[in-house]
Amino acid sequence: MDHAIEVHGLRKQFGRRPVVDGLDFSVSRGEVFALLGPNGAGKTTTINILTTLTAADAGSVRIAGFDTRTDPAEVRRRISLTGQAAAVDDALTGLENVTMFARLAGLSRGASRRRAAELMAQFDLTDAAARAVRTFSGGMRRRLDLALSFVVTPEVLFLDEPTTGLDTRSRRDLWDLIRTLAAAGTTVFLTTQYLEEADQLADRIAVLHDGRIAALGTPAELKARVGGETVELRDDQGDLVRAVPTDGSVASLRRALDMPDRDGEIGTVTLRRPSLDDVFLAVTTMRPTEEPS
Repeated sequence: MDHAIEVHGLRKQFGRRPVVDGLDFSVSRGEVFALLGPNGAGKTTTINILTTLTAADAGSVRIAGFDTRTDPAEVRRRISLTGQAAAVDDALTGLENVTMFARLAGLSRGASRRRAAELMAQFDLTDAAARAVRTFSGGMRRRLDLALSFVVTPEVLFLDEPTTGLDTRSRRDLWDLIRTLAAAGTTVFLTTQYLEEADQLADRIAVLHDGRIAALGTPAELKARVGGETVELRDDQGDLVRAVPTDGSVASLRRALDMPDRDGEIGTVTLRRPSLDDVFLAVTTMRPTEEPS
């Protein structure tokens, strides 16, 4: 299989504390790969190592076929990174920021202006194009920062919590753009605090816990790890009265639905499927001595 990202035995320690503790994973070309984990789990450190911003203590990383340790310049030519902080110049206008980045990326003067105008429209910033960035709202600054990452379509796009600060509409617009890029062959590696975002976008998800991968798989595979569907009976106040596991078959659902009647209980019956929230809570609350299944 053709891999855009290959990580083997990756380790990073700050002081005596291991932040990244032996990561092994690969990401295929054109795949959307999400890295989840609680604060301090090692997500940003991992993405900084993969993008050559931080040197690993041990292990190896190859991006688009190039080693981050021996060929960092070649890696940088093939990637784009949007970090958690907006990397824009407050004194310039929005359009000037994007045009400047396009020129730095090697586009001609005319091509830079055209690409900047396209991106301002794509990220719903046309009306603010002539305004100084210092007058932008937080959400507008975030959209501008993202626009800079798309000046030249990279082989591998790293997005570190890309939709933080965006409203629901802007977040979903960005999801559509990420899907379009992946469909065209760009590999997307993202960290996010929004489990719904990972569920909607990612082909596969890795959950970090204490610097290690505690779970790895497709969203469906991870959800299957924490159980199947459950029929829940809740009282008039919404409190859970009874939960009956089912295998999803008609016979199993009928048996589950009959149970409240037999006990004379009254309430509202719903079918609950496992979510990424269940997965996240299950694998990030393990004791340090426990091993993920």
